[in-house]
Amino acid sequence: MTHSTLPGAPAATAPHTVPAPAAATAPDGTGPLAIWPRSTTPLAHDDLAVGGVPLTELADRFGTPAYVLDEDEVRHRCRAYLRAFPEADVLYAAKAFLCRAMVHWVQEEGLGLDVCSAGELELAVTTGFAPERIVLHGNAKSPDDLRTALRLGVGRIVIDSTSEIARLAAAVPAGARQKVLIRVVPGIAAGGHAKIRTGTDDQKFGLSIADGSALHAITRVLGQPRLELVGLHCHLGSQITTVKPYLSAVRRLVGLLARIHEQHGVTLPELDLGGGHGVGYRPGEPALDIACLGTRIRAELTGSCAAAGLPVPRLAVEPGRAIAGPAGVALYRVLSVKQTGSHTFVAVDGGMSDNPRPALYGVRYAPRLIGRRSAAAPEPVTVVGRHCEAGDVLASDVPLPGDIRPGDLIGVPVAGAYHLSMASGYNLVGRPPVVAVIDGQARLLVRRESLADIQERDIGL
Repeated sequence: MTHSTLPGAPAATAPHTVPAPAAATAPDGTGPLAIWPRSTTPLAHDDLAVGGVPLTELADRFGTPAYVLDEDEVRHRCRAYLRAFPEADVLYAAKAFLCRAMVHWVQEEGLGLDVCSAGELELAVTTGFAPERIVLHGNAKSPDDLRTALRLGVGRIVIDSTSEIARLAAAVPAGARQKVLIRVVPGIAAGGHAKIRTGTDDQKFGLSIADGSALHAITRVLGQPRLELVGLHCHLGSQITTVKPYLSAVRRLVGLLARIHEQHGVTLPELDLGGGHGVGYRPGEPALDIACLGTRIRAELTGSCAAAGLPVPRLAVEPGRAIAGPAGVALYRVLSVKQTGSHTFVAVDGGMSDNPRPALYGVRYAPRLIGRRSAAAPEPVTVVGRHCEAGDVLASDVPLPGDIRPGDLIGVPVAGAYHLSMASGYNLVGRPPVVAVIDGQARLLVRRESLADIQERDIGL
């Protein structure tokens, strides 16, 4: 496969020869580099190479802040999902991170795509992704979202509310039928934080099984001749690290499939269990075992359907973070170091505008000094951003060398998901670039947002 430089990108670097890792990761998968991309290799002067390219070189060449994305890690994780779910549809969740290169990688690896807006959908289709392999969902789809989905021929639309049923049916052209899924809420609490739990009845997504709204919506959809109900959809939440909640969801959804068959004589052929598969953001943190998940879901689905007298539906899963997250590294330069009371604050040239997740729901990261060997003992510091918020904290109470100083380079692993996709224009600080690395070469995927980009949108006085 040829990896050519994108138009306007700097020329690819020559391949680097890097030494083998020196006890970077223990045989049991632990160690200081366990959460970094698999290609990560220690170099001299405590530098690290990802994809065969030194991080110090990437920071010098592309500036900071910057996101580094290991293409081989993305592809490896796509293939791992296909192995874990050999008879299922694996749909990459675009909301985690999307750009044209990511669309190509996912398509080449044989995955489908899960999108949440006309913007994500248009980007994918105009990049060449087959629209029939795309699923559109969202709790509040705009008229433009639905029109775009129908115009481009999206494969599935996930209905999230009863009010959406009539709107969608009215938009489908005469003589056509749109395949749809119903997003149901199984009443299962799972996820790493209350703000990312979506399988319970007290949040904005889906239609409840418990109060009957899911079955009511299903009845209404079955009465719409321009809508073809093909299955159920469920998404429990994010950062789930155990298999048990998914098995509970399978049992409850199969129970609903049985009621649908009993009341309407309809056998739905598809079941989408969403994503939310957790990853470790710091060494030693748990991550969902994808191979185990695939095996146990298949067994549970087969057994539950046999007990209900139903054929086994076609399964779909929607991983996003688990594919993109561990493939990414964020690079920052230290701007200042300040002692305030008992706290040491290390301020960097990014912050909540390029990673709002710690401020939103307390995610904890493991930053590392890159490219300078320090003999100073580690001391607890709080890595903060440059923005005008006390909550602009990237990592609290993390160990960094006691002589950390302005100009130092810091790398933050597991930064490939929900960083750029959630980035903002706060303080008019431009969003960072995305740089892909593979086989000792680096190329620009998404350029840095400039002040000129920001000013061009401001057209009135």
